[in-house]
Amino acid sequence: MARQSRRRLSDAERERRRQADRERLEQSVRELLSSAGWARWMRVRATNGLARYSLRNQLLIAADCYQRGITPTYVAGFRAFLQLNRCVRKGEKAIRILAPMSVTEPAHDRERGDRADGGAPEPGRRRVFFRTVPVFDVAMTDPLPGTEPVPLEPPRQPITGDSHRHPLEPLRRLADELGYRIEVRELPESGPGGWCDPKARQIVVADGPGNRMVRTLVHELAHALGVGYEQYGRERAEVLVDSVTYVVLGSVGLDVGGESIPYVAGWGEDGALEAIREYAQTIDELAARIEQAIAAPAPAPADAPRELTAARS
Repeated sequence: MARQSRRRLSDAERERRRQADRERLEQSVRELLSSAGWARWMRVRATNGLARYSLRNQLLIAADCYQRGITPTYVAGFRAFLQLNRCVRKGEKAIRILAPMSVTEPAHDRERGDRADGGAPEPGRRRVFFRTVPVFDVAMTDPLPGTEPVPLEPPRQPITGDSHRHPLEPLRRLADELGYRIEVRELPESGPGGWCDPKARQIVVADGPGNRMVRTLVHELAHALGVGYEQYGRERAEVLVDSVTYVVLGSVGLDVGGESIPYVAGWGEDGALEAIREYAQTIDELAARIEQAIAAPAPAPADAPRELTAARS
């Protein structure tokens, strides 16, 4: 049986779809203005299987799943789940996100004709559009019979333990790249776990369990990446770097379920919506920079890593 071709949409129908997508995006950003909406996005961004999506799609996933009472943990397309030995259950309603699509516009008749200099005709202009595509959460799938589903998340480890010393070395390399020197010190339990000194280009970290050192180092690297008190004020700067820390720790497999999610009520009295959109974008970009540094391959043996050890007097 011949496959039925899809009807081409009229210009008016395409515009109505684009308008509906714009309204969905606008509403998903507005939800960031509430502490509950902000927390929903933060949990999505800190989930290992969702960090690969753009900020706009993270917001769409968070908003759509909340309306349906779903806590998203791993989102992918229908065919992608088949490769993971899972199949979307019949009747499940897709989550709609936006995917870029590059289109070459046809050249005008005068551009398609032979050029006066005898060369090839000018190509059409390429433009990028966004189209709605269906994705599903793993909760909407079942294992394929006779197969072993592929694990989708690394095991979660307590945030207070010593399981995650391995990110310390790639984090040190990121500090080197930023022109910062890391010093590990014995610090009082009652004092700060570390600090970032942009003038001295130094990051100090309290010696202790690996997971705690990773938490401190990620926090201070977020400061080193440009989140300072002069630009944002102390309260907002600390919320931003705490948010980056929460996201990165969750994405590398540490259990942040019991961690409080930082939030500032009234992120910007004037232009609050645009302000919080920019803050979310900043958090997403800084977290991605640190995550990429952690995931980067180790240097060649000739460039042997230096261990982070406490300074000795």
